Amino acid sequence: MTRAAVLGSPIAHSLSPYLHRAAYAALGLGDWRYDAIECDEAGLPALVEGLGPEWAGLSLTMPLKRAVFPLLDSVSDLAVQVGGANTVVFAGGRAHGENTDVHGIVQALAEAGVGAPGSAVILGGGATAASALAALREMGVAETTLVVREPGRAAETLEAAERLEVAPAVQTFDKLDVVLDGAGLVVSTLPSGAADGFAARLAGVPALFDVVYSPWPTTAAAAVLAAGGTVVGGFPMLLHQAVRQVELMTGRAPAPVEPMRAAGEAEIARRTRGA
Repeated sequence: MTRAAVLGSPIAHSLSPYLHRAAYAALGLGDWRYDAIECDEAGLPALVEGLGPEWAGLSLTMPLKRAVFPLLDSVSDLAVQVGGANTVVFAGGRAHGENTDVHGIVQALAEAGVGAPGSAVILGGGATAASALAALREMGVAETTLVVREPGRAAETLEAAERLEVAPAVQTFDKLDVVLDGAGLVVSTLPSGAADGFAARLAGVPALFDVVYSPWPTTAAAAVLAAGGTVVGGFPMLLHQAVRQVELMTGRAPAPVEPMRAAGEAEIARRTRGA
């Protein structure tokens, strides 16, 4: 049995097992197993060090994406720049860290037909905002603005920006109307419900990428859709980062995107019915 898992705390809500297991089934990997394991920052070193040779990889949620760095033998340049490795691949007795979140954002936007705007706005200044900065850099976006409640909240993201060699402007939410003027894309990295109060102001933007996937659509996404804009939800990002993880862990590419998409959407629908 070859094993992989997603780690985090709390982790019971994770969609990752549904996505990865669907990939294994489609690839005919009947001897592969993927689990969700409750693990906090304090428990991470002992867990990683106790893994046997049957382990192929790990998916990590925050804050484990940063906490795992000292436990790795190597880390990709992108993961270092962003400041987080959401993927660990075990091979030859070594642990290698990768970041597939950036790939997830780029692919989710490309799938929806969202090209590189002249300028983009990122709402929020946390870890996902750093991945969004990297994705926008990869897309070739020239100007980016981070919008945060207070500038100090963007400190870690600005450190990531320096490593990425990009220089976003920083503004606060009271300047949102000015910031949105002329923006071709807004990326909301805010938690569920946090962007609801800005829905009316966001309605006029050409494209919105909202990292929330449930409940969907968010109030902000519904406002943009109603005004004729393009909306991308958090599920496509989650899907495509998992697609890349499957490829890294199994060595099989391309990963089966559509079976994974179907499994994830079915589980989201099941949870919605049960809510």
